[in-house]
Amino acid sequence: MLKIEGYYTDAVYNGADGLEYALTGIYDIIILDIMLGAVDGLQVLREIRKKGISSAVLMLTARSQIEDKVSGLDSGADDYLTKPFITKELLARLRALSRRKTAEYCGDSYSYSDIIIDKATHELRCNKQHVMLSKKEYDILEMLLMNKGQLISKEHFVSKIWGLDSDIEYNSIEVYISFLRKKLSAINSSVQIVTSRGLGYALKEHTDGNSN
Repeated sequence: MLKIEGYYTDAVYNGADGLEYALTGIYDIIILDIMLGAVDGLQVLREIRKKGISSAVLMLTARSQIEDKVSGLDSGADDYLTKPFITKELLARLRALSRRKTAEYCGDSYSYSDIIIDKATHELRCNKQHVMLSKKEYDILEMLLMNKGQLISKEHFVSKIWGLDSDIEYNSIEVYISFLRKKLSAINSSVQIVTSRGLGYALKEHTDGNSN
């Protein structure tokens, strides 16, 4: 259901594996059950918070006692949903958690400097000019927008967009970055994607007409 809604997802079925995946730090949101066997969800949650993992966590469990909810929230959960649940409510809560990740989210779009990208249509706009982005181009630019000013490595792009088990070549990222640079230039945006050799890519606004 989440994949149909456009989310990139990994599923694990016990606390030990869940902790291993979560500690990679690549996830925007973690849906975490409490009842996970020997290592329960609360243990996983406490451990990832202790390690500084800031991914939003939605506790999803059949346990509805108020003490369990308080324990989950006090351990670092961002939200709590009790099973059985209505699918629409889960999706609404995920959207709310996603919006908390960036201050530039407004309705169905993200903005930075003079550009706006539309989540529904994958349109990239600058003033009155616009171009269409492919799905992967949009995903890459969205990551850059949500982490503006921060370097994102090729490895991080691959793990977030294609998945941990993907066999995509890292030079494919270079190709998509090249496409995005051409499209930003085509709409005369002051936003550029800059490269830090060996480290990754970041968004930067240029006002002097010079490129890096």
